[in-house]
Amino acid sequence: MESNKPVRKVLIITYYWPPAGGGGVQRWLKFVKYLRSFGWEPIVYTVEKGDYPFTDHSFKDELPSDLEVIKQPIWEPYTIFRKLSGRKKSDKIEPGFLSQNKKYGFKEKLAVWIRGNFFIPDARRFWIKPSIKFLTTYLKENKVDVIVSTGPPHSCHLIGMGVKKNTGLPWMADFRDQWTQIDYFENLGLSKIARNKHLTLEKKVLDTADMVLTVGSHLAEGLKSLSAKNNRVEVISNGFDELDRYDVNVPLDEKFTLVYIGTMNEAQNPKTLWFAIKMLKETEPDLLNDLEIRIVGKLDDDVLRSLQEMDISDKLNYVGYVTHAEAVRYQNSAQMLLLVINKTKNNKAIVTGKIFEYIAAGRPIICIGPKDGDAAEIIEKSYTGRVFDYDEIKELASHIKENYDLYKSNRLKINASGIENYSRKNLTKKLVNLLNELRQV
Repeated sequence: MESNKPVRKVLIITYYWPPAGGGGVQRWLKFVKYLRSFGWEPIVYTVEKGDYPFTDHSFKDELPSDLEVIKQPIWEPYTIFRKLSGRKKSDKIEPGFLSQNKKYGFKEKLAVWIRGNFFIPDARRFWIKPSIKFLTTYLKENKVDVIVSTGPPHSCHLIGMGVKKNTGLPWMADFRDQWTQIDYFENLGLSKIARNKHLTLEKKVLDTADMVLTVGSHLAEGLKSLSAKNNRVEVISNGFDELDRYDVNVPLDEKFTLVYIGTMNEAQNPKTLWFAIKMLKETEPDLLNDLEIRIVGKLDDDVLRSLQEMDISDKLNYVGYVTHAEAVRYQNSAQMLLLVINKTKNNKAIVTGKIFEYIAAGRPIICIGPKDGDAAEIIEKSYTGRVFDYDEIKELASHIKENYDLYKSNRLKINASGIENYSRKNLTKKLVNLLNELRQV
């Protein structure tokens, strides 16, 4: 990697950092990986021993060995939540305290209600005041040019806002996902007081930040609509790292594989696909004989039930959670890749990080989701797949049959265009342009 001597410094406030795994850590890990190439020195402020849903120790190998990472302790209420909901100490907790199970028991409903009404904006709220105090003192002795906070958790934004107030430094608030507009916000059982507090804090962050950054155009419009003062919302999407594609020559799967990477929960259960496959089972026995549905990540019980109801559960190969490097190899070897956009409110704004890695894998993508959403636009502009709405069962079945015929004749491929726009290094260059602009504030 290039190593220009950095002349500017940026402090990045983030909860998710190695050994955290999953998608939440990768955006700023990759920015940090390339910032020095453009003359910026990153300093990372994160937690000591965070309660992460997933871990991936391989991520730390991508970072400069002399990177300054400041870790401060955090108290998180997950022990209380586990006791209230009857979970084991070892159970991992999803964002928002929400179980992916369809039905909640009384204990879990109580825990979710407590989370929504007392832990505002989220379960990391107890990290806010100590972090503001620590960083205010730290910055008196250590000069930086710009502060960045990235959320969720949105407690990181409240830290950034407090540090800006105390230091006057320019501050960028990066929204990797929505706050009050996120799909599970309505499931938190919020009182009117709690709801208003969420909305007030979100608006204050948007109004106070010198610049707001996010990952897609629909999300940007949503953030703009929540603030009367701050119309400056910039978009830098997530992307793929060229250096992750070291196994580009990995052989394709022998089976007709449809591969999904990540968590597949109730809202992402692709019933459209299961109906389409059931239809094909009755008309295309050879296709079903060759088909393998491979899910690499976390699978909800609701999905398993759907597969069983459709009598296609024998087609499932459930791999479970793997490291990022292993996930990349599964992407590269897939015959086809599956992307499912949550069937929820505001889903046009959802742009999962894996979409860009799918694009880089060079395999045809089947996306089930809104055809006028941000994810659909990215897939269509890059010529990397097709998007099907939730009710397009026959159309999807026909598409799978067409691709199966190409697979049988060894002609299943895509002709992607413009994917270099989503490389992590090029995206970091865009970020640096914004940081340079903020430095002048």
